[in-house]
Formats: sequence, structure tokens, C-alpha cells
Amino acid sequence: MKKILFLVFGLFLACNSSQKTVSPPESSSSSAAEVTASAENYAGTITEGELKDHLYIYASDEFGGRETGKEGQKKAVEYIKKEYQKLGIPAAKEDGDYFQNVPLEMAKLPIGTITIDDKLYTIGKEFLTFSGNISAYDEIVYVGYGIEEGDYSDFKDIDVTDKIVLMKFGEPKNADGSYVLSGSNDKSAWSNMSESIGKRTEVAKAKGAKAILYYDTANYARYKRYFDYMQRNKSGNMGLKSEDKNPTLIIMGTTMAKDILPNIEEAANLEVKTAKVSLDLNSENDQISSENVAAIVRGSEIPNEYVIISSHLDHIGITADGQINNGADDDGSGTVAMLEIAEAFKMAADKGNGPKRSIVFLHVTGEEKGLLGSMYYTDLDPIFPLSQTVANLNIDMIGRIDPKRDGDRNYVYLIGSDKLSTDLHELSEEINEKYAGLELDYKYNDDNDPNRFYYRSDHYNFAKNNIPIIFYFNGTHADYHRPGDTPDKINYDLLENRSRLIFHTAWAVANRDQRVIVDKATK
Repeated sequence: MKKILFLVFGLFLACNSSQKTVSPPESSSSSAAEVTASAENYAGTITEGELKDHLYIYASDEFGGRETGKEGQKKAVEYIKKEYQKLGIPAAKEDGDYFQNVPLEMAKLPIGTITIDDKLYTIGKEFLTFSGNISAYDEIVYVGYGIEEGDYSDFKDIDVTDKIVLMKFGEPKNADGSYVLSGSNDKSAWSNMSESIGKRTEVAKAKGAKAILYYDTANYARYKRYFDYMQRNKSGNMGLKSEDKNPTLIIMGTTMAKDILPNIEEAANLEVKTAKVSLDLNSENDQISSENVAAIVRGSEIPNEYVIISSHLDHIGITADGQINNGADDDGSGTVAMLEIAEAFKMAADKGNGPKRSIVFLHVTGEEKGLLGSMYYTDLDPIFPLSQTVANLNIDMIGRIDPKRDGDRNYVYLIGSDKLSTDLHELSEEINEKYAGLELDYKYNDDNDPNRFYYRSDHYNFAKNNIPIIFYFNGTHADYHRPGDTPDKINYDLLENRSRLIFHTAWAVANRDQRVIVDKATK
């Protein structure tokens, strides 16, 4: 699971033979969730023993921590590919290649300064950026919150093509204190710390801006910690390689922001400020090659609609002193769960009882680096149309127990099931009650969860595209992102139970007459 905050820079029990019927949620048609086949027969093929056999290989020292783009990651994708070939499950891509190449680059932390008129500002002190830029400007365009949505635009009647823009965090309010965008006392996504920067960058890019001076005290503190970590470890920022560059994002500290516009916190009027601005930010990029792995069990009746099951295949590699971060839980547990779930669906298909909709098994790269593999899939190169993607069930760490949690050990945290679809959430609850009997814990599903897990694993790139998701998670533990995350510490009975729950949920979603309904807006 991604430990650091998501960066936009550079932009589930025992088998039996009885048949069961899963009734649909009341909001669906009377036959929407009926499953006349004995799904339990197929779920019963998901066993502790096979999960353990897989994981002791996949999270072994031989794989070297599976760091993105490194030798261990290459061994990981080859292992996954060979397992699908053994099962007779074809590649998702039409050309038969299981690999979806994800071009990446590692941007070294820039060094340098920004000069505005006669004042010199140093990176890491007065401002932060993770992108190089050598350029000069003779004016700064203040665009308030930098928002454009519906009828509201901070760019109205202002041309920012090839210019540097100044903007701040937050969103406009009406005279009565309500928010302009929502028309109520509820904030919009523009006030969401994890989304706000990306949304503003997208708008500025569309408007033609070349650089952004951004005032956001809360995000400045978060990214300063990350900047300092990178500086101490002489590391870089990995991102998707693209010729279509985002504007350089510069997050300012309070001193720099108020030097430019003293009343920036209150200023509403848009303006063009004459100033000599020189960006002298030097950075070097290393090219990195990595891969997603994608396989498919084709649907028997509605093959052009897709249920995507995902997990990330790589991890964080080897520490500076040579210790291997095996990543057995993170996310070896999700990877091997997917292989067992795939085997169950393939057995059903071989017996002429395959799912109505297609099941895509998507192992993504670069989650630890900023959800890069899933971002590449959703934003740049979806193998299957997002409009035909019914749901994403994402698995990230399901083999351990959260030591901070009180309650039944036979649990799983669910995140996001109700964010976009009441239908999917109700179906998930029903399937668990009928087949798995886990305690579904929604602790981290709270919109105000300070951990912000909803934004920190690969489901988010589907959710932001209005695709209903469920994120399955066991919580963190003392071995999270440490060499102690080894296969001997996995609770294989729980890994089996949780994997079976995910299989049953995917089975129900895939076999409904009607696709799950999206009845909520993206947050």
C-alpha cells in the first residue's frame, strides 16, 4: 500500500455442495443478483495451502522486495504471467501479451531558486517543487482559487496561456457563508486536500499555464516532510512519462506567498501583477520501464462489460543497509488472492458455468510510487472501456490483523463501497452475510479519516472515473513497509476467508442481470 501521500507532481469458508441463490438488493430488478450455480463449490478451491505456497515464493528473498522497475519486479510479473498460463487464462490484451508496459521516469529532486524582482527564494526553504523548470516571466496572473466548475470560473476573461499563475487553496463562499459550488454548507472536492492540487493543475494545464505558484499551508506541511525525506535519502519522484507536461507546481510557504500578494488570504479580485520572475530549477530524469499484468475470464452472456479485480504487484525493494522488504502482506497477499480467485472463475468457466460478465485480473505496478500503474490504465491506456467497466474490487493487504483493532479477528476493513453506489454496498453486505460471515469494519471509510486510505490505493483511480469500487484492507501493523513483512507472519485462514468473500462478491456483481447502479457523485 502506498505509504506516502499521493503526489500529482509532474503531474474471504468452508466448501459445501449445496446451491444457493443470492437475492438482489431491493433497488434492483427481481433477478438482478440471482446466482443459481453453486458458487461455493468454486470458492472452495481458494485454500490456505495454495495461498501459502504462492506467497512463500512471491514474497521470498529471491524477488528482492519487488521494487518498481527493478529485477525483483521483473521476476514478479513473470511469475504472475506463468501462473495465468498454467491456469489457461488468456491475456486481457488482444495481442496475447499479458504485460501492459507502463513508461515511468524518476525525476531527481530539483535544486535551485526562484527570483521575483529582487527577492531570492530557495527550494526547500521558502517553496517546494518536484519538477525542474528553467524559464522567465514578466508578470504573475492571480486567479484566486484557480477553480473552474459548471458556471463558476476563476479564469473568466483572463488569458493565462504560457504564463505563471498564482492561486490559493479553498473555494468561494456566498455572503451567508454557504459554498458557491455546492450551494450549501458542504465543501466540494476542491477543498479536499488529496484532490485539490490535481484538480487545479488540470484546469491550469487546460488553460495553457506553464507554472503555478500555489499557496496551501496544510499541503505545504505535508509535502515538506516528503521533500525532506527525499533530500536526506537522495531519492527522486517517480511519475508517468508523458510528453504532455503538466505546468510546474510550486507550493509556497507563507512568507513567499505574502511577499507576492500580501492580502492573498482575503484577495478576491483577479489581477495581473507585473514582476520579473525567474525560475532556475534544475533536475534530471531517469527512464524506468515497468509493467501491469492483465488477464481475463470472458463473460458468457455480457462479455463486453467488465468487473476488474486489482492489486499491486510490486513493493519498496531493499533498504539502504541491504535488508529486503518482502512485502508479504503489502501486497503479496492481494496478488496471491487474485491468482486463487482467478483459478476459481476459470474452473467455473471450464464447467460451462462461467460469469455472465467478463472478469479482468489487473495486477498494477507503481502503487507505492503514487498509484502509477492504475493511473496509466484509467487515464491513458484502458484495455477495456471505462464506460463498460461495472466495478473495481481492489485488494491491498488482507493477510494480517490490525493490532490496534478490538473485535473479532475474522474481519476485514471495507473502504469506498458506498461512495458511489448504494447498490454495490448493499450487495456486498448481503454476500458477506450469505457466504462469508466476516465482520465488515467501516472504520476507515469515514470521509474524515485522517489516514485518507480511500485515496491511497489503486481503486481510487477507478473511483475518480465514477466506477463503483470496494477496497479490501486489513489495516497497518508494525511490519508495514519494513523488512518484517514476511510470509511466516500471514494469517492464512484469514487470507482464505477474505479471498473467498471477494470471489463471491465479484461472482454476484458479474452475474446480475443489471449492472450495479451509480447513484452518488464522485467526491
